[in-house]
Amino acid sequence: MNDDWLDRIKWTADGLVPAIAQEAGTGQVLMMAWMNRESLRLTVQEGRAIYWSRSRKKLWRKGEESGHVQRVQDVRLDCDNDVILLSVEQIGGIACHTGRHRCFYQQLQGTSWVDVEPVLKDPAGIYGGKGGG
Repeated sequence: MNDDWLDRIKWTADGLVPAIAQEAGTGQVLMMAWMNRESLRLTVQEGRAIYWSRSRKKLWRKGEESGHVQRVQDVRLDCDNDVILLSVEQIGGIACHTGRHRCFYQQLQGTSWVDVEPVLKDPAGIYGGKGGG
C-alpha cells in the first residue's frame, strides 16, 4: 500500500491530526485522541485504533493495558482534511481511562461541570493503579 492517501491529510506543525472515535453501533462519540502518520497507517493495517500519546511521546495501542481495544470498522476524513473519524467497536464497553463508557461524561449544568455518566469499572482494577488507556 502506498502512502499517497496520508498526504491528503493536513497535519499540525507537530505532525499530528485529531482523531475522534465514534461507536459504530450507537453513534456515540467515545473519545478524541491524536494520530501521527505512523499511528494512522498502523490503524488501517491492523484494524484497531492506534494513537500517538503526546505525554508519553510514543504510539499507544488503545487497550494495550486495559484490554479495551477499539476495532476499526470505518475511517473517514473531514471536508477540511484535518480531522479523522474512526467508527469503532469498543471491546469491553469502556473507552475512558476513568472506567466510563466514553470520555465525554462531564456535562455543563449552569456554570458547573457535573459527572453524568457512571464509572463502570474502577480504574485501579483496570490498570493496577497506573492509569492509562
